[in-house]
Amino acid sequence: MEQITLTEEQQRSNKAKKTMLYLAMASFTMMFAGLTSAYVVSESRPDWLRDFTLPSAFTISTVIILLSSVSFHLALKAIKNNERSKTTSLLLVTLALGIAFIVCQFVGFGQIIDQGYYFTGSESTITTSFLYVVVIVHIGHLIGGLIALLTVIYNHFKQKYFKGQTFGIELATIFWHFLDFLWLYLFLFFTFYK
Repeated sequence: MEQITLTEEQQRSNKAKKTMLYLAMASFTMMFAGLTSAYVVSESRPDWLRDFTLPSAFTISTVIILLSSVSFHLALKAIKNNERSKTTSLLLVTLALGIAFIVCQFVGFGQIIDQGYYFTGSESTITTSFLYVVVIVHIGHLIGGLIALLTVIYNHFKQKYFKGQTFGIELATIFWHFLDFLWLYLFLFFTFYK
């Protein structure tokens, strides 16, 4: 297929969509900055756990989500080269990795419960309660990312993406990378802040 030239109206629309995505990502960043700041402020409470370590499932999920960023990036690169079957495979790998990430997060919750810490109640602590809240909020955003990915996969099968016409997959990739790096920040924060 030959290179597509966008009309001025399509260019303005794409610019507006990208701006809205950046604004949404900025608001998500502020929300998580607020949550982690509240975590820091809560450190002075008597029920603060100083010896708490993240369950191993969260380390595994971090590797999984970083791999999903690589596969999504490679899918975008493949569609820009009109490698449709390679794009399909990479998008499906990204979807599987995204689902595996969420499963690992819930396995991590199970590991926290196995340590005797719950979300609420007498067995809960402020430390683990914050962890539950932050991880659940991130999972909610990742579900949004999975919906965007499913939309991309659907549009890919409808052959809406090809060399010169990749804007939708580009937006989804930007959002996915943002979610991945947001998780990496959260993982490092909860790992090293005691």
